[in-house]
Amino acid sequence: MNTIAAGATRDYAALDDAALVACVRGGERDAFRQVMQRCNQRMFRVVRGVIRNEAEAEDVVQEAYVHGYEKLGSFRGEASLATWLTRIALNEAYGRLRRRRDSVDIDDIDRGAPAAQLIAFPGRVLGDDPAEEAARAQLRRLLEQAVDELPEAFRLVYVLRDVEGCSVEETASALEIRPETVKTRLHRARRQLRAALASRVSAAQVEAFQFMGARCARMTDVVMARIAALPGTQA
Repeated sequence: MNTIAAGATRDYAALDDAALVACVRGGERDAFRQVMQRCNQRMFRVVRGVIRNEAEAEDVVQEAYVHGYEKLGSFRGEASLATWLTRIALNEAYGRLRRRRDSVDIDDIDRGAPAAQLIAFPGRVLGDDPAEEAARAQLRRLLEQAVDELPEAFRLVYVLRDVEGCSVEETASALEIRPETVKTRLHRARRQLRAALASRVSAAQVEAFQFMGARCARMTDVVMARIAALPGTQA
């Protein structure tokens, strides 16, 4: 049976992680396209949180996907596929940084943070008034700049928890830290952002670091072409 031909009519979007991985392992390379479409937003946001350069972040995400495809046989389902790929992307991002400068221990950053009173970050408030769209876009840019200025340890937790919407447990698993550490860093990140931007920034946070539409499709096409060129990959 030709699994690739059989998979041509399969609805990959309806499959869960385990089924998608099984399809890719079985030779249905297009199943990996659906994996990327599911994970592109998170992967880009997290990598950009490390690299802080959009073009370079895209390069890192591409490399992470290729490495993930090559290592898919080691995926055991102990964490979600997105979390597993996020770890690969973070390793790639940190490797890129190490080639540019000395690495910084994120635990050292956390220990050096001030133990000030934690202030809750305001909740998400999104309006439907088209007149507010331009203002939200400007606030979004301000938020992205403020997030870039956070210490890296806080920045990654904030991106995963408040921008991407991951749970405490999933964030802890992706960053390989304790759930209690996730909570502490998130509180401190929120406090610093609130001090910088005040309550109006909450309207923009859900839209920060967009990586959808044409950018998502372009990234997916580039990675699929690279995968197709890998030695031993069937056409």
